[in-house]
Amino acid sequence: MKRVRVPMIGLLALAVVLGPLTGVVSAQSQGIFIPLLVYRTGPYAPSGIPIANGFVDYFSLLNERDGGVNGVKIIWEECETQYDTKQGVECYERLKGKGPVLVNPYSTGITYQLIPKAPVDKVVVFSMGYGMTAAADGRWFPWVFSFPTTYWSQASAVIRYMGQQEGGLEKLKGKKIVHIFHNSPYGKEANPTLEDLARKYGFELTLLAVDHPGQEQKATWLQVRRLNPDWIFMSGWGVMNQVAVKEAVATGIKMDRFIGNWWSASEADVVPAGEAAKGYKGATFHAPGTNFKVFQEIVKHVYDKGKGAGKKEEMGAALYNRGIVNAMLSAEAIRTAMAKYGNKALTSEQVRWGFENLNLTEQRLDQMGMKGFTHPIKVTCEDHEGNGPVLIQQWDGKKWSIVSDWIAPMREVVRPKLEAAAVEEGKKLSYTQRDCAKEK
Repeated sequence: MKRVRVPMIGLLALAVVLGPLTGVVSAQSQGIFIPLLVYRTGPYAPSGIPIANGFVDYFSLLNERDGGVNGVKIIWEECETQYDTKQGVECYERLKGKGPVLVNPYSTGITYQLIPKAPVDKVVVFSMGYGMTAAADGRWFPWVFSFPTTYWSQASAVIRYMGQQEGGLEKLKGKKIVHIFHNSPYGKEANPTLEDLARKYGFELTLLAVDHPGQEQKATWLQVRRLNPDWIFMSGWGVMNQVAVKEAVATGIKMDRFIGNWWSASEADVVPAGEAAKGYKGATFHAPGTNFKVFQEIVKHVYDKGKGAGKKEEMGAALYNRGIVNAMLSAEAIRTAMAKYGNKALTSEQVRWGFENLNLTEQRLDQMGMKGFTHPIKVTCEDHEGNGPVLIQQWDGKKWSIVSDWIAPMREVVRPKLEAAAVEEGKKLSYTQRDCAKEK
């Protein structure tokens, strides 16, 4: 499926008439082009559709209300990946000729494939809260950004939360914690951090992989029943999540002891299990629901004009809001770059500078009608993660509610691991380390 917004139709028509290179020139002159790698079909569609809709609705809001970012239109084109790495790379290769300034892969597998291409093509890879954690070290990966947080930080924050519930991290000693993960680069990403924390705090960690797409999990949950864990953490995606929640219910797991990561805690993951899913928890870095002014703005300027990407009543869903956050962070990075380079269609190098100098304050969130919706973020040359904290939300049978304060990741554990991994991964790609002190 390909969705091209109205401004893009004119752009493409002009390109056909004037030649293959005209698309780049036109994109640069008419606005800022951002390809959207989406999955609206296939087994991961229940997760992919609301994210894509949130993303598109926020860009539509900016274009309809403000004429774009500081008056410069955002132009986008969707390409269907079905969450398949090969199709995702093909989408990127097809759309990069149109002069994108950034790409959101929305897949850790696709992100891994695009990271080596980023400095060559000069396209920012923005893997918000996913992808290769090591790439959050900007000294080695200047074109990759993963803020507001990473899988490793999330894992450490979830363990911190479990410790809080037990009465202190020292109380985790001797406890049994199971990590059920999607058997893919994404699902495996948290494992090294969990293994380190198991050694540090003395809990017994069991890692259980679930193969794509995750519709068959009987053997996994038989092991869970035998282990009788104190806590379960899950890094799932798509249909795997709802199957796991239903299996947990059938196994008799206490749902308030079962925590999904931020890709395993959407409405699609819990509704199929009905009332029995009550109590299930999930990590997140933004609020659920529509109790923020930005949603009123989207209704007024997008849905009331008949330009909404989905159904208005589906606004506020966990993954829809994830798309809103992703688009907002992309737009604010572009706005940061415009403060230095001017309100015009920017180059990708200029947008990369904007990402690296993003300072999203509480005051700015308030101006956007998003105060309390997500956490302030400051990105630097060295730190492309921003070290954002994590919230825990809980399903009450009808909706998600936040049930924790912001939980800080274990920076003292994660950052040294991240820097060591960045050296290793950077050298694999023959990169050299930047001296950020010389760039300030």
